Amino acid sequence: MPLKRLFAIFALLATAGSAATAQAAADPTVALLVDLIRVNTSNPPGNERLVAELLAPRFKALGFDVKIIQSPDSAKAVIVARLKGDGSKRPVLLSAHADVVGVEREKWTVDPFAGVVKDDHVYGRGAIDFKGGMAVFARAAMMLAERKVPLARDVIFVAEADEEGGGGYSTAWLAREHWADIDAEFALNEGGWIMKGDDGRVRYVSISTADKSSVPLTVTAHGTSTHSSMPRPDNAIFALSRALAKLSAYETPIELSPAQRQFITALARTSAPPMSGYFRDLIGSDPVRAGHADSIVSRDPLMHSLIRNTIAPVIIQGGFRNNVIPGSASANVNLRLIPGSDLGAFMATLRRVVGDSTIELKTSAPIYTQTAPSSENTDLYRALVNAAHAQFPGAEVTPYLFQAGTDAGAWRSRGVPMYGIYPYPIDADELTRMHGNDEKVSAASLKQGTEMIYRMLVEVAGRR
Repeated sequence: MPLKRLFAIFALLATAGSAATAQAAADPTVALLVDLIRVNTSNPPGNERLVAELLAPRFKALGFDVKIIQSPDSAKAVIVARLKGDGSKRPVLLSAHADVVGVEREKWTVDPFAGVVKDDHVYGRGAIDFKGGMAVFARAAMMLAERKVPLARDVIFVAEADEEGGGGYSTAWLAREHWADIDAEFALNEGGWIMKGDDGRVRYVSISTADKSSVPLTVTAHGTSTHSSMPRPDNAIFALSRALAKLSAYETPIELSPAQRQFITALARTSAPPMSGYFRDLIGSDPVRAGHADSIVSRDPLMHSLIRNTIAPVIIQGGFRNNVIPGSASANVNLRLIPGSDLGAFMATLRRVVGDSTIELKTSAPIYTQTAPSSENTDLYRALVNAAHAQFPGAEVTPYLFQAGTDAGAWRSRGVPMYGIYPYPIDADELTRMHGNDEKVSAASLKQGTEMIYRMLVEVAGRR
């Protein structure tokens, strides 16, 4: 091929790619997400007030009643934007956390806070968790105002603080101090997934009705503090290592709630053999077949965490000088418990697994509490199911137990049904980037998610 023609082809491809990127960036949800990512709200410290200040004028311009709730921390604030209905029905609320986790900048291929748009994707910290969801929720609510949809109920948008950092001004604080501003008949938050298969088609839409509970556990070993040239048998670091090794080898048993069974049934219907058979065996009555199925299904870390309580060491502390054997060593361990789990019984099992009475296992704040799953018999849940079916024909829609924790407890604990969804189709690769490096979400998915949530809001809040 002549060199001139080859250069022409390369130029054409580059032009087409640039045009596609420009088209994606022009989408209102994409543009809003880019702006949100560019506000660095890594927690700590959070600086969530910057998101409130970014969104407030945009909501006000569309006729929303806007309130910025300032916490005692000057950097942390919550925006509550309310689009008024006629009051014949109680409000519906959309909740999204404004903070994000930090980054390992050297491991990203793009600036994590630049909101880079390339290859039909928006890159940046929070693209999936959860500024992407915030952009979708906000744009869907804004579209109600732009299109002058008559409303029977108020639509409330909330961007809150301290979900990722575990600080003192989370939704628990918001509910305690400003409940009247966020009270609603039901609410939508982050949670379930819209998962794509290898062919790019949406396989299922999972709507979380409950979260696993996060319980902090401290494992502590004690020994004699002495000079490192004279090691003794009661070495705290060795003892802690042995305890953690035993916990790492322990596989917690399968525990399946009704929502989990519905979800796995949906996976059996949407999966190709042999995985479809493994999913059926997992919820079947034969314990041998279920155990074999577990060994296959649980190769997926998400599935492994969904069907059992999990144990994850996250921080190790021990020692302070190279020539001193410390008198104690400890590990912070994150327990994630399925609703209905008996924490006392689980702790007794962990002590038996460790098998060393000198090792201290102690749970700490927050106090372990459980709330009932949100009912599937509400107008909001039905509207979300209908919108998902309309947006993704042929996809399974199922309730779901979210494998992590969210800030939904502030509402569920007060009897307000709260549902969860990451409102955009993602694939397995994109899921692994959440809280990881080069986090991204596709522009096409953001558009689909916005259309779905808008459709849901029209059904649940529109005046008929």
